[in-house]
Amino acid sequence: MLFPQKTTELFFPDGSGFSKTDIRFFTGEADLASLYGDKDDVNLCRLFVTDENVAALPAVRIFVDRLTASPLQNDALLVLKAGEASKTIESVLAIVRTALEHNFTRSSVFIGIGGGVVSDMTGFAAAIFKRGVRVQFVPTTMLADVDAAIGGKTGCDFESYKNMIGAFYPAESIHIWPSFTKSLSDREFSSGLGEAIKTAFLFSRELLDFMASNRDALLHRDEDVLFHIISECSSAKADIVHRDFKEKGDRAFLNLGHSFGHALESVAGLGTVTHGEAVAWGIGRALDLSYALGECSGLFRDEGKALLASFGYDMSPVPTALAGSEGTAEKLLEAMKKDKKNTSSTSARVILQHYYCDSFIREVTDGDILSVLAPA
Repeated sequence: MLFPQKTTELFFPDGSGFSKTDIRFFTGEADLASLYGDKDDVNLCRLFVTDENVAALPAVRIFVDRLTASPLQNDALLVLKAGEASKTIESVLAIVRTALEHNFTRSSVFIGIGGGVVSDMTGFAAAIFKRGVRVQFVPTTMLADVDAAIGGKTGCDFESYKNMIGAFYPAESIHIWPSFTKSLSDREFSSGLGEAIKTAFLFSRELLDFMASNRDALLHRDEDVLFHIISECSSAKADIVHRDFKEKGDRAFLNLGHSFGHALESVAGLGTVTHGEAVAWGIGRALDLSYALGECSGLFRDEGKALLASFGYDMSPVPTALAGSEGTAEKLLEAMKKDKKNTSSTSARVILQHYYCDSFIREVTDGDILSVLAPA
C-alpha cells in the first residue's frame, strides 16, 4: 500500500457534474508500480498515456517495461511524441482511437503520466470519449504539479493558437511526486517555477517571500522546499477552482501574465518559448501596464519585476525571443486580441494588480497594450 505524505481535496460546486479531485503528495522516488501495479476489478479498462521523454525516465520506464511485458487484463499504453508541437487534435484523437481499438467502455479510466501537454490532452480525450470517462493524472513537471493538472481545464492547441479547443473536465485523482522535477532540464523547471511564482503573486505574499529567501535551494531543487511550494500552490489553486469552477469570476485571476504570455508563445511559434517563461514575461508586462494606468505604485512594479528577473526571467518590453523581428508589438497585440478569454473583438481583457494578492480585470485599449510593448 502506498501512503501519501499529504492530501488535499478539491471539491466542485453543486451542479457542476463533478464531485471532487483527491490530490495526493508523495515524498521520495516515484513508485508507479505500487500505485498502479494491481487493480481490484480485473474488468476495469485502464489506458495509460505518456510521451516519449517521460516514458524514458527511470521511475516511469520501470512501470512501462512491466506494463509492456506483462500487461494486466484490459490495460493499454499509448506513448505520444513529446513537446508542445504534439499538443494537437490529432494527438487527442489518437488517445480516443486507442481506447476504441481496445474496446474500452464508459466505465474505463484514462491515466495521463507526464507534463501539462499530456494531462491537458488526456483529460480532453476523457471528456469526449463516449461523452466522458474517468481520468487520473501523475504529473511529472513543475508546471503540471502546480497548475496544469489541477482544476479541470483540458484541451489542445489549434493552428498557432494556444489551448483554443478544450473542455472543463477534472481528474478524479492526482498523484504528485516532487522528485520528478529532478529529471527536468533547467528550462523546463524554470517554466513550472514561473507558474508557481504567478500563484504566489496572486494568493500568498508569504509564499513569494519563502521563494525569494530560499532561492538557491529552490533552484537546486531541494525536495523539502519544493514539497512546500508545490503543495501550497496546489492548495491555492484548488481553493479558487472550488469557488469558481467555470471561470466566471475570480478564477480568471489565474490568467495573470497569460494574455501577454500566450501572445508571445503564438508569435514566437508554439514551443519556442516555454509557457512559464512566457507567463513570467507577461507578468512583467502586466506590472508595467498596472503602473501606466495608475493602478499600482512604482515600488510594487519595480519590486515585482526585480524578483522575476532574479529567477532569470526576461523583463524586456521586447522579449529576447522576438528581438530583431519587424512589427513585434503589433503582432503581439493581434495575438492578444484573439485570446479566448476576451469578451470583445475590439479590446483585450487582462489581469492586473494593485499589489500582491490584490488583482482585478480590465478591458484595455490597443494604445494601452502597445505602450508596454515598446522599447524602454
